[in-house]
Amino acid sequence: MKFAVKMLSVAAIAVFPLFAEAGAVDQLHQFLTNTRTLKAEFTQVVIGKSGRKPQNSSGLVAISRPGKLRWDIQKPYPQLVVGDGEKIWIYDTELKQVTVRKAGQAISGSPAAILSGNNDLEKNFTLAEAGEAEGMAWVEATPKASDSGFEKVRLGFSGSDLKAMELQDSFGQTTHIRFTRLERNPALPANTFKFTPPAGVDVVGE
Repeated sequence: MKFAVKMLSVAAIAVFPLFAEAGAVDQLHQFLTNTRTLKAEFTQVVIGKSGRKPQNSSGLVAISRPGKLRWDIQKPYPQLVVGDGEKIWIYDTELKQVTVRKAGQAISGSPAAILSGNNDLEKNFTLAEAGEAEGMAWVEATPKASDSGFEKVRLGFSGSDLKAMELQDSFGQTTHIRFTRLERNPALPANTFKFTPPAGVDVVGE
């Protein structure tokens, strides 16, 4: 009897990691299904391929699914990305330049599509369980399009909350994003996802 109990214990320990990791993709699907709008604060660290000094930034993000997003980098150098469902506006205040792209071309296979797109993730990404680390369950999303600019994206969940994203781009850079003060389904002002280029800036791509 003791031998049988011991064997069951060993089997349980061996199988437990599989169960622990099994729900990460489901957590992502449930998060998106149950999240219509989102806002959060974020910190972002970009590490180059050579491991040179990391670039740190922080700001606010807001999303209204499907298709609308606002990624507002506030420190140290302001930059604003606004998607109104039809166009993506990228405003670099230092360069006094606005770049405009059609939303479908800009985000269909990008990390933004995971959070702000529709629920048909498998159309643009291959999803896989990526284990547990830092107290989070991770999902790895690999873009199916070869021109997405990203090799893979990892999303970290703690319970039902999205806590992190890690992006590895085609140039060997890795971007680590951590979310705090995340709110799901808040009421967002209509002008959150509207953008009018300021007077005097160059507009490229429209």
